Amino acid sequence: MAPALAGPPRPQPPALRRLLTNLRPHRRLVWLACSCSVLNKLFDLAPPVLIGLAVDVVVKQNTSWLAAFGFVSVPSQLGVLAVLSFLIWSAESLFEYLYALLWRNLAQTVQHELRLEAYDHLQKLEMGFFEASSSGRLMAILNDDINQLERFLDHGANELLQLITTVLAIGGAMLWLSPMVAGVSFLPIPVILWGSLSFQKRLQPRYREVREKAGDLASRLSNNLGGMLTIKSYAAEAWEWERLRIESDAYRSSNRRAIRLSAAFIPLIRFAVLFAFLAILVIGGLQAWQGAIAVGTYSFLVFITQRLLWPLTTLGRTLDDYQRGMASTQRVLDLLETPIAIPDGHRPLPLTAVRGELEFAGVGFGYAGREPLLEDFNLRVPAGSTVGIVGATGSGKSTIVKLLLRLYDVQRGEIRLDGLPIQELELGDLRRAIGLVSQEVFLFHGTVAENIAYGSFDASREAIARAAQLAEASRFIEALPHGYDTVVGERGQRLSGGQRQRIALARAILKDPPVLILDEATAAVDNETEAAIQRSLDTITRHRTTLVIAHRLSTVRHADRIVVMDHGRIVESGRHEQLIGAGGAYANLWRVQAGLRDGEALSL
Repeated sequence: MAPALAGPPRPQPPALRRLLTNLRPHRRLVWLACSCSVLNKLFDLAPPVLIGLAVDVVVKQNTSWLAAFGFVSVPSQLGVLAVLSFLIWSAESLFEYLYALLWRNLAQTVQHELRLEAYDHLQKLEMGFFEASSSGRLMAILNDDINQLERFLDHGANELLQLITTVLAIGGAMLWLSPMVAGVSFLPIPVILWGSLSFQKRLQPRYREVREKAGDLASRLSNNLGGMLTIKSYAAEAWEWERLRIESDAYRSSNRRAIRLSAAFIPLIRFAVLFAFLAILVIGGLQAWQGAIAVGTYSFLVFITQRLLWPLTTLGRTLDDYQRGMASTQRVLDLLETPIAIPDGHRPLPLTAVRGELEFAGVGFGYAGREPLLEDFNLRVPAGSTVGIVGATGSGKSTIVKLLLRLYDVQRGEIRLDGLPIQELELGDLRRAIGLVSQEVFLFHGTVAENIAYGSFDASREAIARAAQLAEASRFIEALPHGYDTVVGERGQRLSGGQRQRIALARAILKDPPVLILDEATAAVDNETEAAIQRSLDTITRHRTTLVIAHRLSTVRHADRIVVMDHGRIVESGRHEQLIGAGGAYANLWRVQAGLRDGEALSL
């Protein structure tokens, strides 16, 4: 079935709303952390109240506000203030410990779960997604962006919440004590809010650009580290250094543009703060002088102003952290919302019940942006048989393997395993039933034994050694410094290409799948090793369905059937002897590989 055309992208809700939606499973922890942050800030704002009460006690003595509660003498009132101060400081310290603990636990939990969720989602995406996306950019999302979100939850969220609490609590207290002072001192608030929203709107695209440039830089570093052999062999170190300099400079420049804008925010806030402080200092002082407000109230207003206005000077940094966190959140959640093009099937496939009969029925497929590669492709492989597939590069041989494993989905027609459409089968069951030895061998950083047992994680050491022996790998493995416990290095770089390929073959043998695919499995081995592996293939392929894709025709010479492909079509099919006798495309390939001239007799 042809993929549906993608419509215009739907507008995404704000990043904060998307983040809060993803935090729903932790809403109890979020509420606890928020409550502790608010309570800590309320207790933190209490000392100016105590200072105002202390001034009131000293000035009014036995007619002070505390005297109304039965504490008439000045010493008893000061004693009450001392006890209150101890309790308030203790509560502030307790809630500071609790909010730090809760926010950090939330940040670590969200970071852990989001990284695992994003990685799990990545594993479900089709191969076309990875071919269109650089590994460096994906690494930047899984690592840098999620870490940035963790930093925001760890510090920024608490700072933002406490800033809001400060404004509301102090604003309410000032309105209650002196509406005129509060009204004048709050005049700059609209300027601050306007500035905040304006800067936020202008900062958002700049920080998104910063994250994009960070992804480009990570991609360049990842590619260069992986291609170090090529860089060195072509003496291209200076060239690559220059390209990295350009990427790093682009990242630095995008950061500078964001910093230039965010740095301009603080002076604006400081002038607004100065205006509010002057209003309280002058107007409040005049009211206290005229007796309109108590001296203790005036003292409270002067001190509390510092608690209100000073945090506003850090609003730029808080907003900066917020925008960085939201830019990272947007990228992570965009990845999580990437649609899965190859959905899992619903029908289980017990491994013991698989016979291995394969059928391609009217299959049509083409890679995105290219002409169709397979059109009305038909091929039947009986259970337990060995079929060789040969043809020129680009004829569609490896594409058949990718479609069979559902790394891509067919666009027309159907592929069946034991008569069941593979789209209906559970993906895990389908892929467990198929063993693949690819020309592009990937070994993980670990020991030889761990790489052979990859996918068969509970295999015994004896089974691992037996698989290595069948793959003609045991001799070189035992000659390694630590034998099967030798670490192969990242991507198996400590081994030769032929050694890596034999380990990959041993891995597939140990898996013992009903269907085995050898995609140029002997391309990187020498002739002697290939001959040895060919002898083992008789044992390996017995009683299992085997597809052998090869450029070397000697690899498929003894197959039950050989299929010759050209531009996505089967142009010849038969046994080796039949195809040689037919004198067609296969015979011409055999002649070229045998080094025969035109007119020389072909040997069977």
